[in-house]
Amino acid sequence: MKKTSVVVDSFKDSIFATMSKLAHENNAINLSQGFPDFDGPGFLTKAATASIQNGDNQYSSYLGIEKLRKSISFYLNNFYKIERDSQSEVLVTTGATEALFCSISALINPGDEVLVIEPFYDSYVRSIEILGGIPVFCGLGDDLLPDLDALTSKITEKTKLLILNNPHNPTGKVFSQGFLHNLSVIVEKNDLYLLSDEVYEFLVFDDQNFFPSQTIDLLKERTITVCSAGKTFGMTGWKIGWAYGNSNLISKVAKVHQYTTFCVSTPMQHAISHGLDQLPSYHKDFKKLYGGKRDLLKNGLEKVGFEILANEGTYFLTAKYDKLSSLNSIDFSMKLIKECQVATIPLSPFYSEGNQGDHLIRFCFAKEDELLIKAINNLNTL
Repeated sequence: MKKTSVVVDSFKDSIFATMSKLAHENNAINLSQGFPDFDGPGFLTKAATASIQNGDNQYSSYLGIEKLRKSISFYLNNFYKIERDSQSEVLVTTGATEALFCSISALINPGDEVLVIEPFYDSYVRSIEILGGIPVFCGLGDDLLPDLDALTSKITEKTKLLILNNPHNPTGKVFSQGFLHNLSVIVEKNDLYLLSDEVYEFLVFDDQNFFPSQTIDLLKERTITVCSAGKTFGMTGWKIGWAYGNSNLISKVAKVHQYTTFCVSTPMQHAISHGLDQLPSYHKDFKKLYGGKRDLLKNGLEKVGFEILANEGTYFLTAKYDKLSSLNSIDFSMKLIKECQVATIPLSPFYSEGNQGDHLIRFCFAKEDELLIKAINNLNTL
């Protein structure tokens, strides 16, 4: 029997599922996989129920229902002054992960190189490799910024695409307008595309300003931006995301999407459209809620002896533990599950080389406060 072209058998390929499985087996508190353990806003579930009862239960346009695409276009203009035509420059997808895969598929050919900033969200590299591309890695420095000279040195005639995650998972870094401008010069000079993963756009703390990549002039026509209703509304199981960019790029992504999932759950699209219309009032309480959870877990972990990397966004905290243990990140994560009944994510699978990310683990704080307090108490046994 011939071998398949995709090999999925390493720890990296199953890190999130593995840690959640081990959490269940060891009766551990699961602060590993990134989803809330509480429900999203009630106005969304009511809107979804009403949509189902109203008979919105058949296929939508493969682009997404017009109502949702208009809501997306409106919030982009209202929050960021980004103008995108809802008819041709917005695409609704089955979660952000599908939008990422379809975008990469639309932009690269086998043998093309893609710049990936590490630590990276795992689906980037798997998607690139599945599609025959070649990931080229550039790490973050101690300031959690990539060295742009080092990044430029990795660009070749085969380089086609750069992937940016902002706010950044797992570190929580929010890239400044100045950094984005400097990056845009490199992208434009080398005739690259940018895939900007901005799923945590509304989870930004401490009066930090978030600048979408498409607010930068040189990036606007070279960028496909991916966003997530699941992250914004705490409804990860609904799997609704979107991509936006100029019509030429989005039409190519849409062709891949059309023959991948075709379209997204129609009643959920109606509900998310309603949710986006509530954003001006909703997102303030949303940030306050998650900001409080971040501070609760951060303060508790620091008292245990962890060093927390500066978190400006996302619902993750990355922690150094070298003062607590000399174990590598995978072994230390296993120790926490078995001895403290707390599941985390080791950071080494977020890097191209296994020895990177050692002494770093990631905690998810999108959990009920009582659970976070219990996890801190368990970790005090260290």
